[in-house]
Amino acid sequence: MNVALDFHPRLWRALKRYSRERFASDLMAGIIVGIVALPLAIAFGIASGVSPEKGLITAIIGGFIVSLLGGSSVQIGGPTGAFIVIVFGIIQNFGFEGLAVATFLAGIFLVMIGLLKLGTIIKFMPYPIIVGFTSGIALTIFTTQVKDLTGMTIEKLPADFVSKWITYVQHIGSVSGWSLFTGLASIALIFLTPRFTKKVPGSLIAIIVMTIAVYLLRHYAGVTGIETIGDRFEINASLPQPAVIPINMETINLLLPSAFTIAMLGAIESLLSATVADGVTGDRHNSNTELMAQGVANLITPLFGGIPVTGAIARTMTNINNGGRTPVAGLIHAVVLLLILLFLGPLTKHIPMACLAGVLVVVAYNMSEWRTFRSLLKNPKSDVIVLLTTFFLTVMFDLTIAIEIGLLMAMLLFMRRISETTKVSVSTDSIDLSEDAEVPFEDEVLTIPHGVEVYEINGPFFFGIANKFDECMKPLRGKPAVRIVRMRKVPFMDSTGLHNLESLCRLSQKEGIHIILSGVNEKVRAMLEKNGTDKQIGSENICGHISGALARARKLIDGKNNDVS
Repeated sequence: MNVALDFHPRLWRALKRYSRERFASDLMAGIIVGIVALPLAIAFGIASGVSPEKGLITAIIGGFIVSLLGGSSVQIGGPTGAFIVIVFGIIQNFGFEGLAVATFLAGIFLVMIGLLKLGTIIKFMPYPIIVGFTSGIALTIFTTQVKDLTGMTIEKLPADFVSKWITYVQHIGSVSGWSLFTGLASIALIFLTPRFTKKVPGSLIAIIVMTIAVYLLRHYAGVTGIETIGDRFEINASLPQPAVIPINMETINLLLPSAFTIAMLGAIESLLSATVADGVTGDRHNSNTELMAQGVANLITPLFGGIPVTGAIARTMTNINNGGRTPVAGLIHAVVLLLILLFLGPLTKHIPMACLAGVLVVVAYNMSEWRTFRSLLKNPKSDVIVLLTTFFLTVMFDLTIAIEIGLLMAMLLFMRRISETTKVSVSTDSIDLSEDAEVPFEDEVLTIPHGVEVYEINGPFFFGIANKFDECMKPLRGKPAVRIVRMRKVPFMDSTGLHNLESLCRLSQKEGIHIILSGVNEKVRAMLEKNGTDKQIGSENICGHISGALARARKLIDGKNNDVS
């Protein structure tokens, strides 16, 4: 058994053959990504229910650790829109201390997933479930931003989706025209910017232009109906001192479901981002190393007041498109954000809340994947049910419930599809070996002796098909002399399959029926030997191929006939 630690940070490999030209490219990419990350980090922090500098702290510390220890050469870590819903809910129910505990526990989960080498398994999450999550989160993010986008006067916004929209309808008369104009203008600038330049992100242009415009309107035109960050938050432009997280068994039990949700969502989003990046760069990330790095980032960030960290697809693609090819670009991006926080942090108080809402509305639109959602509705009915169930659970109830139900549905779908691919067939007359790789003969047809039944299992022999195997034997239970179970196409067997086989042997022996196994591979045979099933069957009754199994069956039948005579 291979127990070696699968932890190989890409930074160490990159530095072995680093060059001045590569540094120049990474430096430019890191500066640009740092600038791009600024408005997003602030917006995600505020939308999550924390102060804007906590979003920046998360991007700085989390982004630095992900690049330092990660398994992807170009991954950019930090706060993302996917966590807004779950983080806001945790803060509402358990306060910021509860969020710190949940994030810390999620970090432990992520490290354990990486240590157990389960990174590749996470990537097998069915696509309809991922689209259902992201589309549901996108709609929820949009819903949370309607208040700031329109400048409505609402003292406390309800937590659930339906109540939010009822409240919006009730307060439609309090919409601020100036705030609405600011938000819509921000959205327009974000969408129009790529037509003029690909280098400068539209969100940054929108924030700069609208912040200046609102500043002039407030101070020289007497406009007071546009709320800014400074009206709601007090900006602390410095890195906080690390604080102890209050963890005990009571808080662990209370926050474990939320921590699991953060870990699973973070794992899915990080590996999805790394996989998309691989498709562009031609590189190949290490899933287990990446998850351990994400775990460490989520262990350390809450000590400084940060929120959950994950891989950010938009910032990762910005890094790639601007020439970043090693983790050094990610480290530079974190340093750029740190300098902005320390020297330009106080200026962020002038950013209009409606402008940030506009940025998040565009983020939600990009996350929605509405074209993909629409195309998936044309897929088989099972995929549509999974897609819609995950989407509505995310929107109407809670992301924790959606993640748990989604994972359960993913496992059930996997088991169903595996059981559908596993076939059990029975032969009583002859076996055609023309397409059989078991024996070196072509176009050979073997005759099955009278009193012998041959059952073939084609696929994994696990609990999903154990009943299918049992049902297949019922119509033929006319008490044959020998039953041959052909297992040449059984790659593995679980404990239920083994129990099913042992029960067959036990019942057959009581009825005086011999059991012969054919074509058992080394892995399955080792399992039989470990559990003593080979002794129950008899090692002479475990044959390498069907020819030997039929010869053994004839010998047993002849011996029985001789005993009778």
